[in-house]
Amino acid sequence: FEFAVAIVNLVDGVTAPKSSYMTDQLARAGTSVGANIHEAQYAQSKKDFVAKLEIALKESNETSYWLKLMYETKRIDAQSYQYAEKLCGNFILGGTLCMENVNNGKPQKRRKKKRFSFLKLIGGFS
Repeated sequence: FEFAVAIVNLVDGVTAPKSSYMTDQLARAGTSVGANIHEAQYAQSKKDFVAKLEIALKESNETSYWLKLMYETKRIDAQSYQYAEKLCGNFILGGTLCMENVNNGKPQKRRKKKRFSFLKLIGGFS
């Protein structure tokens, strides 16, 4: 959730002309990460859980791309870029570790209507 808030605040602060196509893409990809994680928490099956996490990982990679492009074209400052990219990288690392765990067949500790433990690992998402 913190990541989505950071992306929304970053997008709302962009004032550079002719940036709307990039901010729109960044907003869509960046907010989709948290939405898919949230949805995965209540997956109907392991396959559904994996699918939602894979989408979130793809969206976080796309978000990273738009962040870098906006930074390199001077539409966002270094501090904003580094903060958002750090949050994005935390999810990519945590999500990748979780996917490896799921795909290796290790049992997932899952309680009804509770969040998966990887969310604590990546920090900031609640």
